[in-house]
Amino acid sequence: MDSRVPSALELPQPLEPHPRDSWRGLGEEEQHLLSSTAAVQTLANVIRPCYGPHGRQKLLVTAKGETVCTGHAAAILRALELEHPAAWFLREAAQTQAENTGDGTSFVVLLTEALLEQAEHLLKAGLPRSQLREAFAAATAEALSALPSLAIRSLGPLEDPSWALYSMMNTHALSHADYLTKLVANACWASRELDGSFRAERVGVCALQGGSPEESCLLPGLAMAGKLCGQITTVLNGATVALFACPFGPASPNAPATARLSSPADLAKFRKGNEQLIEKQVSQLAAMGINVAVVWGDIDEKTLTLADKYRMVVIQARSRAQLIYLSEVFGTPLLTGLLPPQKPGRCQSVYRQELGEDGAIVFEWECTGTPALTVVLRGATIQGLRGAEQAVYHGIDAYFQLCQDPRLIPGAGATEMALAKMLSDKGSKLEGPNGLAFLAFARALRSLPKTLAENAGLVVSDVMAKMSGVHQTGNFLIGVGAEGIINVGHEGVWDTLMAKAQAFRAATEVVLELVTVDEIVMAKKSGTQAKMLIPDSKKAKRLLPPGKGEVRVETFGRNK
Repeated sequence: MDSRVPSALELPQPLEPHPRDSWRGLGEEEQHLLSSTAAVQTLANVIRPCYGPHGRQKLLVTAKGETVCTGHAAAILRALELEHPAAWFLREAAQTQAENTGDGTSFVVLLTEALLEQAEHLLKAGLPRSQLREAFAAATAEALSALPSLAIRSLGPLEDPSWALYSMMNTHALSHADYLTKLVANACWASRELDGSFRAERVGVCALQGGSPEESCLLPGLAMAGKLCGQITTVLNGATVALFACPFGPASPNAPATARLSSPADLAKFRKGNEQLIEKQVSQLAAMGINVAVVWGDIDEKTLTLADKYRMVVIQARSRAQLIYLSEVFGTPLLTGLLPPQKPGRCQSVYRQELGEDGAIVFEWECTGTPALTVVLRGATIQGLRGAEQAVYHGIDAYFQLCQDPRLIPGAGATEMALAKMLSDKGSKLEGPNGLAFLAFARALRSLPKTLAENAGLVVSDVMAKMSGVHQTGNFLIGVGAEGIINVGHEGVWDTLMAKAQAFRAATEVVLELVTVDEIVMAKKSGTQAKMLIPDSKKAKRLLPPGKGEVRVETFGRNK
C-alpha cells in the first residue's frame, strides 16, 4: 500500500450536494469552517480599505450618536458591534496586538482572512483538518524563522530615532509628519533611563484644540487639558493630589436621597447643616495636606471659596478618562465623595502653562518612574488632533520596541513578498501537506501588498508583476509606493521586527484555532433551548446588528 500523501492534484474532490440539501449550504465537514470564514471576510472587508498610508477613512456613528472619522483599525474594531463568535475571536486578537505593540492591527485581520481562505481551498480539496493544522503550523514556524534574516537595519544606541519612527507614525498620511516625528523622537530620547532603557509611560500626550500643528511642543512633566477654577493656581514646593469623580460641593440634586422639610426653620437648619458638612470635609482635606484637587463634576462656588481659604488648587477635568489616567500615574484612587484619600498622589509642582489663547495644566516630578515630558498637540479640528494623537502613540510604542529589539525590516509590503518567495521556493520542493501549506501561506502573504496597491489606486496586476519579478532576482527591498514600486531602503519605510513577528503569531494562532472548530453552539436562554448555528450565505456574513446601536460605516478617499 502506497503511504505517500497525495499532492494537490491527486486529492479527492468533494461531491456536489443534492439540490434538496441546498439549504444546508455546503457539506457537513466544511460548513462550520466556512461560517468562520464568512464572518472573518466581512470584518476584513471593513478594515481592508483603511490598510496602508493611502487607505481611506471611516465615518463611524456610534451608539451614542457621536460621529468619529478615523482610518485606524483599532478604533474601528472597538466601535463595531459584532455577533459572530469568530469575529469576536479575531477582534480580541487584533486588539491585543494593538495594546502590546501599537501597530499591526490591520495586518492581523487581513492575514487571518487570507489564510482562512487558503485553508478553505485545501479543505475543499480533501485535506484533513488535523493535517492542515499541522502543515500551517510548520509554515508559520518557517516564516518566523526566516523573518530575522530580512532585518538589514537597526537603530543604534546613540542614534537619532527620527528616521526609524517616521514611516511608523505616517501610516495614514499624517499632516506635518516631519515635525511631529522629530517632536516624538526628542521626547523619547530625553525620557530614557540612565541605563538606556525606555518606558512608554514616561511620555504623555495632550491634545489642545486650537492653533496649528506647528505650535505643538514639549512640556516637562505631565500636561493635561483642564480648567483652573479658583484663585489659587500654582503649587511649587510639593503638591499633594486628590482625585474626585464627584461634584466638588454638596450632593447632586439628582441624588436618590430626599430631604423632607415641613417649615422654613427646617429649611434653614438643613442648609446650615449642609454648609457645615462641606466646610468640615474641606478642612479635613486641608488637614491631610491636600493642596491640589482634580474634579470630574460640577464645582460649587461656596465650596470653591473654602478651597481658596485653605490655599487649595481646584482643577476641573474634561473627561473621566483624564481622571483614570491621573489615578494610574499618581497611584491614588478615584474618590466618590469629599473624603481624604488613604494614599494621596504626590508631585513637585502644579501650574498652568499658557499656550497661545489656551493653556495646559502641568504636573512636574523630580523622581524617576514618572512622566518626564508631554507632547502637546495643537490643531484646528478634533478629528485632526485624534489622528495626530494616534500617530504620536504609534511613535512612542515603536521606540519602546526598538529599545527592546533595535532590528528593522522593510515595510510597504516588501517583507510579505520576500517571505512569500521563500515559502514558495521551499513549498515547491516539499511533498504532502507541508508543501501545500507553504504554497497557500505564500499566496496569503501576497494579498497584503496587493491591498496596498489597491488602496493607492494603482493597477494591481502591473504592480504585483513588477514586484514579483524584482523579488525573484533576490532584491527584497522593493515595496508598494504611491506611484508604483519603490525601494524601501531609499524611501525609509521600515517596520519593527518585534511588532511584525508578534502580528504573525497572533494571526496564525487565530487561524489554527478556527480550522478546528466543529460547530458553534449558543448557550440556552431563559425559556429556550440551546441553539446551534447553521450558517447560510446571508446569516454567516451578518456582523452588524440592525436597528438600535448599529454602527454605520461610510468611506471616502482616493478612488481606484
